[in-house]
Amino acid sequence: MALPNYHDGSIVNLMSSIIAALGGQNPPYSPLSQLAGAALQDAENIVLLVVDGMGCDYLKAHGAYTTLRQYLRGCITSVFPPTTATAVTAFLTGSAPQQHGLTGWFVYFEELGQVVAVLPLQPRPGRVQGAAARIDAAALLNPRPMFDRVNVQSYVVVPERIAFSAFNLAYCGGATMRSYKSLTQCFTIIAKIIRAHRGRLYIYAYWPELDHLGHTQGVASRAVQAHFAMLDAAFEAFLKDIEGSHTSVIVTADHGMIDCGAQQLVRLDDHPALADTLALPLCGDGRVAYCYVKPEKCGAFETYVDTVLAPYATLFKSDELVARGYFGLGPVHPQLLSRVGNYTLIMKGRHGIKDWLPGERRDIPIGAHSGVSDAEMYVPLIVAHV
Repeated sequence: MALPNYHDGSIVNLMSSIIAALGGQNPPYSPLSQLAGAALQDAENIVLLVVDGMGCDYLKAHGAYTTLRQYLRGCITSVFPPTTATAVTAFLTGSAPQQHGLTGWFVYFEELGQVVAVLPLQPRPGRVQGAAARIDAAALLNPRPMFDRVNVQSYVVVPERIAFSAFNLAYCGGATMRSYKSLTQCFTIIAKIIRAHRGRLYIYAYWPELDHLGHTQGVASRAVQAHFAMLDAAFEAFLKDIEGSHTSVIVTADHGMIDCGAQQLVRLDDHPALADTLALPLCGDGRVAYCYVKPEKCGAFETYVDTVLAPYATLFKSDELVARGYFGLGPVHPQLLSRVGNYTLIMKGRHGIKDWLPGERRDIPIGAHSGVSDAEMYVPLIVAHV
């Protein structure tokens, strides 16, 4: 079981190193041990590129002789669970789920009495129109953007379709938003910002397509390999474009991925006795699921999981995971316990678990993440000084 190293080896420690280098005071976590001392302090500009889904295992297996591999410093861990909603929020806040309080794709917000898909901020089961869809992101999430804690001009470079989402607007604080439509445009925008700016700056950029292809085509697919090659070529060209700008370019990921697919999926439809014990739909993600169990059904739930689901999942009491530091170190978000249910199922091997509500499409992705395998938990630390 691969778990985050919040002491000195995770993405939150990376963010502490960046915050400190940019003049921010009292980062919530210790700096990253692999970025020692003045590694970033002397840089005029810092660029952090997050490539969604690019695990360290994938880079080592498929990245020989690539520019990305050439600048690989080592591997660091994501957060728990290693999934986009928890990890991207860590990049934007500099804190772990224990502080920012977002625990997966689907989160039960006790304040709303609803299960919400966090990144689109849409109530489950899907897109809701009208007043029901209007969630006040700032009031609900109480975001504390890292951009507002540093002493330099900051930019956020993200896909056009999500740039001005309620989530992004809440967590990007005082940073200037720039949107793009393609990989080439993404790097072009970053380079233009660097060339035009005077004084130190910080740029956070996010590229989602590798993750999307991993889900739909599979991590080991030709489509993913072809896209990875295109990404590497664009990265190499970008480094040449900004050569001499005194920029530290850091590339990492929110999580890695593994291939699972339909044969590895536990469908709640096939387990009506288990479904009967639940008070709410499954929350979290397919590889780490939070279970809200009816008080009178806890015994039946535990017995069913420990017997019928034993080959597929390990059962934990959620408060024990919090106590063990799975979600982070230090102060605990006031709503954290309410957002992880009574129990957590951590899926074994390549298994996942899924339920569907009326109106939801029954898509089953090939690639998956949020579990505690090395391939999902470890992400690359790529650092180039140009």
